[in-house]
Amino acid sequence: MMVLITGGSGSGKSAYAEQVLTVLSGGKQKYYVATMQVFEEEGRAKVERHKTLRQGKEFDTIEQPRDIGRSADKMRDGRKSAILECISNLTANEMFAGKEPVPSQLVVKKLVEDVRELSGRLEHLVIVTNNVFEDGIGYDASTTDYMRALGRINEVLADLSNCVTEVVVGIPIGIKGEIISCL
Repeated sequence: MMVLITGGSGSGKSAYAEQVLTVLSGGKQKYYVATMQVFEEEGRAKVERHKTLRQGKEFDTIEQPRDIGRSADKMRDGRKSAILECISNLTANEMFAGKEPVPSQLVVKKLVEDVRELSGRLEHLVIVTNNVFEDGIGYDASTTDYMRALGRINEVLADLSNCVTEVVVGIPIGIKGEIISCL
């Protein structure tokens, strides 16, 4: 099963994703595939905060800022499930890895292929993505291209997913499929 969880920054989507994966995994092996590239102290603090929040939840963390399809190679054999956090970081990492941005259509194609590869090797994949499209601010060309790529990736992943949920102020709202109860 593939589940896509979206929401704004600080909406509670990560906590909900962890709850969903815990329910779906049924006590089987759980992985947390983290995509954030850490550049500054603020980023390091965020990573440490997330690790602290996951303590005792029995997730094995895999740091994979690019080439997400390869993350399954780092997992043990057997039935396993994973959270992929998050598509917005992953899109930026793939698009802006070199001196010049990678064209958005190539980033979309690569990320969708990589997510399909990862999903095919898991029993359950819970994907976290950000909603970055509602601020009404005009951006430079490369940021606009990034946002278009992220939007297209989100559309394709929503289509591929069994369930799509938006988290708003900590409340999961079903968009597609049945909402997964974590009570």
